[in-house]
Amino acid sequence: MQKFEKFTGVVCPLDRSNVDTDAIIPKQFLKSIKRTGFGPNLFDEWRYLDHGEPGMDNSQRPLNPDFALNDPRYAGARILLARENFGCGSSREHAPWALADYGFRVIIAPSFADIFFNNSFKNGILPIVLPADVVDGLFEKASGPEALQIAVDLQAQVLTVSDGEQIGFEVDAFRKHCLLEGLDDIGLTLQHVDDIRAYEERRKSEAPWLFG
Repeated sequence: MQKFEKFTGVVCPLDRSNVDTDAIIPKQFLKSIKRTGFGPNLFDEWRYLDHGEPGMDNSQRPLNPDFALNDPRYAGARILLARENFGCGSSREHAPWALADYGFRVIIAPSFADIFFNNSFKNGILPIVLPADVVDGLFEKASGPEALQIAVDLQAQVLTVSDGEQIGFEVDAFRKHCLLEGLDDIGLTLQHVDDIRAYEERRKSEAPWLFG
């Protein structure tokens, strides 16, 4: 997993509450178990004017000009600004895969669905919970004629808005460590690879019949 470092990114405002995982990545795209390749179909039903299916050439599909991701102001956005209960619905891990594959590293919202919240950390995305009035203020700034940019400092747990406003945020210490070090569940396990190998060797001598 990519280490989470300081960066400054464009903010894309998605002014919708209760965005569920089927809206983030529709069910017809869940056939693959790879973590990559889902970005072009992120928010597919809102992003395009036709019905999407796997294997389609997305570059030839008609875009919805009223959807935020298609607004030139938000081209290359790495920070998604959302409303309450983001990521609700089914517990598909493809949702954070699609967001990460598109390029989002941070999602800011007043609240998240629990499973999506946990899955985000495991896939290199930092979900930040901020009070609703603070989120309202960011939406107002992000909806202006020019794109809003925010500098994200996970180590200091501070967001610095392009107008100079600084906003602190909370994050669990263990999850923060994993993001900073780029450790997913497999990476955490591999930190103990020497102990695992030693255990396997000991078991082979204690119970050789288990190993054929």
